[in-house]
Amino acid sequence: MLKGLIGKKIGMTQIFDEQGVAYTVTLIEAGPCYVTQVRTPEKEGYSSVQLGFGEVNPKRLTGGQLGHFKANEISPVRFLREFRAKDHGLKVGDKITVVDAFVVGERVDVIGVSKGKGFAGVVKRYHFHGMNATHGTSDRNRAPGSNGSGTTPGRVLRGSRRAGHMGVDRVTAQNIKIVMVDAERNLLAINGAVPGGKGSLVMIKEARKQ
Repeated sequence: MLKGLIGKKIGMTQIFDEQGVAYTVTLIEAGPCYVTQVRTPEKEGYSSVQLGFGEVNPKRLTGGQLGHFKANEISPVRFLREFRAKDHGLKVGDKITVVDAFVVGERVDVIGVSKGKGFAGVVKRYHFHGMNATHGTSDRNRAPGSNGSGTTPGRVLRGSRRAGHMGVDRVTAQNIKIVMVDAERNLLAINGAVPGGKGSLVMIKEARKQ
């Protein structure tokens, strides 16, 4: 079975185990997901499964999207994501739930888009140390300081760390533990934080660095 699901971040809370130990967890409404396409090495050159998640009014989709669903004879869904997998045994139209994909104690990677922070300085964005607060320093506490060299190359190199837009990046939280699986409500409780705000879309995969 495929070790992957698409879900929606609900928020954070804490739960207790049988010994009374508290776990800070993120609740994710994971699935149910539907197989919308299966890619094979013979046709596409690699093996993967495309999953769909979330009900949607067909009027909100483009003609190309509707044609994709019609060709595979499946109901329209809002989100599509692809998971690399071999020997998964799935076919178009199959339904995958949290119980099918994951068990308590398993390690997963969670992929999402981080919260937007707007324009940020180098101290917040890259954790620069900043300058002294005393000894003649009045307004340089959170400034980046020297960022280039003199005669050679005589300019600031491309890609150096400066102030700018922060957040709204694809981020992967790696090797985090599943604490609870709720089959009735399609919920996963994952130990710790995951990228994104409440209601944001996330992908849950089997951990690559276990």
